[in-house]
Amino acid sequence: MIIIKDLVDKYDFRIVTGEEHINREIRGLYCCDLLSWVMSHAKQQDAWITVQTHTNIVAVAALLDIGCIIIPENITIESETISKAVEEGVVILRTPLSAYHIFCCFQELGLK
Repeated sequence: MIIIKDLVDKYDFRIVTGEEHINREIRGLYCCDLLSWVMSHAKQQDAWITVQTHTNIVAVAALLDIGCIIIPENITIESETISKAVEEGVVILRTPLSAYHIFCCFQELGLK
């Protein structure tokens, strides 16, 4: 089992929003930037990697009950998005890692 805290404690992930949900379980990992595609393919409790940082990502994450959103490569996150995520209880993590290296972290933690 992987929880958000594992990513923060073991790797270079920083909690942007949702610190109160640090013990939330992650059951899968999904990487995509096309929101309509994410809505039809991501699963509940997935960690979602995206370079998108506008408020619509929060709506998609809330709709699907995504475990957390991961923004790679230290991409700047819009302040409106952060505010909306706080309001909706959506966890956003930020990391300097690339999407590939994020997948490597999850594999190292045992996610298949």
